[in-house]
Amino acid sequence: MSDVEKAAPAEDQVHHVDTNPEDPGNPPLKAVKTIDTVHKDEAMKVLANYHGDESWTDEEEKKLRRKVDWRLMPVLCFTYLLQYYDKAMLSQAALFGYRTDLGLTTGNRYSMTAAIFYLGFIVGAYPTMALAQRLPIERVASATVTLWGLCLLLTTVCHNYKEAYTQRFFLGVLESGISPMFMLIVGSWYKKQEQAMRMGIWYSCTGYVSIISPLINYGFGLIGGGVSSWRYMYYFAGSLTLVWGIALWWVLPPDPVRARGLNERERYILVARLRSNNSGIRNTHLKGSQMVELALDIKFWLVFAMALLSMIANGPISAFIPIIVAGFGFTSLQALLLLMPVGAYAGTAMLICSWAAMRFKNVRSYIVFGAQMGTTLAALLVWKLPLNDLGGLLFGVIIMPSVGAGYAVLMGLQIANIAGYTKRTVASSGLYIGYCIGNFIGPLVFKSKDYPRYEPGFIIVVITAIIAGVLALVYRFICIWDNNRRDKAGTEENFDNAFDDDLTDIKNPNFRYIL
Repeated sequence: MSDVEKAAPAEDQVHHVDTNPEDPGNPPLKAVKTIDTVHKDEAMKVLANYHGDESWTDEEEKKLRRKVDWRLMPVLCFTYLLQYYDKAMLSQAALFGYRTDLGLTTGNRYSMTAAIFYLGFIVGAYPTMALAQRLPIERVASATVTLWGLCLLLTTVCHNYKEAYTQRFFLGVLESGISPMFMLIVGSWYKKQEQAMRMGIWYSCTGYVSIISPLINYGFGLIGGGVSSWRYMYYFAGSLTLVWGIALWWVLPPDPVRARGLNERERYILVARLRSNNSGIRNTHLKGSQMVELALDIKFWLVFAMALLSMIANGPISAFIPIIVAGFGFTSLQALLLLMPVGAYAGTAMLICSWAAMRFKNVRSYIVFGAQMGTTLAALLVWKLPLNDLGGLLFGVIIMPSVGAGYAVLMGLQIANIAGYTKRTVASSGLYIGYCIGNFIGPLVFKSKDYPRYEPGFIIVVITAIIAGVLALVYRFICIWDNNRRDKAGTEENFDNAFDDDLTDIKNPNFRYIL
């Protein structure tokens, strides 16, 4: 047991009102039922405190799930839309003087400006998730988004590449926890089979925002007024993010245990139905044993490697597509407008793949593999086709974000296949560390001297995308082997102890991995 576990208060008390059997006229006595919230999940308090009908109909559950969707999904979607809008703005501001004003045209300074953002992600991910486990997650999310909005505004006071590096690094630190926190929130509200679609819904905003952001930023890019036009883009985005961050304090529903606006029966159903996940909903006590188990879990490291290798392709997608398209002979306006079909494809592919992961059983690893092959094809087209084959080149650019559809499914696969609240929390940020390392490497392999074809960079994308796809199949094989081993041992899948012991997936013989 870790020091944190030993120091934590071991029990919460849930009170049930009962009458005094010896003197019915006296005020009722309170029978105290003790719930151990160090070892057990906080969901146990909800179950222990409920005295109504413990059964419910499919229609009742469906209606309640819709209520959660409409309260939770718009909040997650708009927050993630803002995050990707802020991240992708760099490549669009680059067309309107950002690179020349800050001295980023020398050597690989622009590539480093894009890459150093993800170093900040790596530094910030684990501390943010540690806070999110110990403190109310909606408060941590609100503070994080508010501070990142302020940091985004500070882009406008940068005057050289050193200041740009500093600002981008701390922006990465502040944005780092959003995706892991959202993974944790979705895992706390939805069943395994429901999670993939919800992950895809909010993650698809990374694509759909690229339909509208080019138009907004081109409008700001045409504004004069005595300062470089790219600064207006950051005034707008920073102010909007700052206001939304404050609003999150009240509008983000954290989990079924603590969310406002639920009656006793709704809260009970939302908690009880998640027994089928065989994982907890909330436990604020950091458990060192679960962290050690994660570090020794081969399945986690396979997912980590998939995230790292696949996200190398995000270098050209997030930081270089407008520059690459301009290199085909298009103007700055045309290059921005051509981002719109790229965004439409990316968002739609994420939704379709996430829907397929929900609709069809045990196809998630195949979807991740297929997405990697889509990005491999895209990189080959942009690398090999002649510059006068604009149709083929633009097709390659448009389908390059296929990797994002696979990553949306990969997030759901990871969160569904890990039990134990501490293990799941650390794994969520661990996946994002892999994501960040890949995104850090990606821009650096696209060197300015290789413009406009960036052949060495696309060679690396092809190789890493293929390896990531193969690892998805290896992950599938290991999960099948583990499920078969548990079946042969005579332990059937059941959910009787889903919340009782905050068991991890490895220690719970009744747990089964999805594929």
